[in-house]
Amino acid sequence: MSFAVILMGSKSDWSIMRECVLTLEKFRIPYEIHISSAHRSAHRTIEIIKDSESRGAKVFIGAAGMAAHLAGVIAAHTVKPVIAVPLTGGMLDGLDSLLSSVQMPKGIPVATMSVGKAGAINAGYFVAQLFSFLPQYSHLAQKLQEERENEAKKLLNDTELIQEEINQSINRINR
Repeated sequence: MSFAVILMGSKSDWSIMRECVLTLEKFRIPYEIHISSAHRSAHRTIEIIKDSESRGAKVFIGAAGMAAHLAGVIAAHTVKPVIAVPLTGGMLDGLDSLLSSVQMPKGIPVATMSVGKAGAINAGYFVAQLFSFLPQYSHLAQKLQEERENEAKKLLNDTELIQEEINQSINRINR
């Protein structure tokens, strides 16, 4: 069975990574969640990676703040795609984790999302895009396209609502 693996550096990361899980649920992508630190439980992190790969994991998501080495450690121990979700929490409010996530040596790539909630959601979307290449999940490409079209329609509708509000305000002024 194909599935995604989410590794979080600590329980406090769950409040943000819940958004990633909701996105994966929306696309009906199987996943597992583990709390394991790149520093405090490095051996366990490696065991999770190897065990998950042996059972069909196709992509890994590493969410951590501050030094944010989790995604890099994951990438060092798998050739599967790795996604980093940098989180806030350090003195630099997420900038430190963002920079740590994008500064990977050649040959050990990590796809890095934005800091925080938007990054967690986008990690779920990116997994859906990756899974759309798998035959049993090819339908996801169409679902992703439809969702983008619906978002574009919402923006057009919002534009029309604002324009209507402006017109009403102008009419009140001109009375």
